[in-house]
Amino acid sequence: MKHANDLKAKRILPLELNHSWPIYEQSRQFDLGYVLNSTAIDLIAPPAVGNLAMHHAGCWECDLSDQSLIWSGGVYDIFGLPRGVEVSRDEAVSFYCEESRAAMERLRAHAIKHNRGFTIDVKIQAAIGEHRWVRLIGAPVYRDGQPVRLHGLKLII
Repeated sequence: MKHANDLKAKRILPLELNHSWPIYEQSRQFDLGYVLNSTAIDLIAPPAVGNLAMHHAGCWECDLSDQSLIWSGGVYDIFGLPRGVEVSRDEAVSFYCEESRAAMERLRAHAIKHNRGFTIDVKIQAAIGEHRWVRLIGAPVYRDGQPVRLHGLKLII
């Protein structure tokens, strides 16, 4: 039986630090575009896959110059919005429950500042009123040493 002090010494880091990886660690880096091909996913309407629709995922991108968003169809489904409507970043962030919003914003800023990928589980209230847990995975894209956009995946968990 382990002593209580031994267990305290092995504490896990806070969520925001424990779920982030350096972009430059090649052995852990991956191209988000290969994880989920949003073009193929968007061809399948959620009702066509029955209960699998509850695990719908989608790709997202945020242009850091103007905070404009590009979403695949799956992200619209997650937020309970009609596919293709224009959504501002402020509108998208308003769907996040307060605690999740604060944690996401801190992790996002850290990722941009330090060129690090991240993953965080957040709680949102979809446009249809339903609360959902969403896994947000993202990574900054740098050009000439400057962050130009964030991109990643969102999936219902």
